Formats: sequence, C-alpha cells, structure tokens
Amino acid sequence: MTNLKAYAPAPADLEGGLASLQGDCARMAPHWAAPERHTSLPVPPSLIHGVRVPARSARLLDAMSDYGD
Repeated sequence: MTNLKAYAPAPADLEGGLASLQGDCARMAPHWAAPERHTSLPVPPSLIHGVRVPARSARLLDAMSDYGD
C-alpha cells in the first residue's frame, strides 16, 4: 500500500505587498538548488560537417538586409 502524506500548504498572504513576497521567496529558496555552472567550449570549424542549406533558404537570407549587406 502506498503511504500518502498530506502536507498543509504554507499560508498564502494574498493581500500582502512586496515584503510579503520577499518573505515567501526567502522561505522557498532552500527548496530550490541552483544548477551547476556549465561552460561550453567553442567548436572548431573542422568538426562541423554535414550541414546543408537549401539554395532557396540561402537566397532568402542573402536577400535580407541584415544578412546580405
């Protein structure tokens, strides 16, 4: 049999202001862990292969002033 525990939600202060919101956030902060920082390294162009651009798409981009001029 599954043990289902019911927890009472934190009291919500619907009429509170910014101070109430900051208090709610401070209480919730320990429940959320920040992801580990992941930095990706640039990929050398020699490793990029197999990308094909249809001629119609290339012409469309060439005609756009942001890309072609």
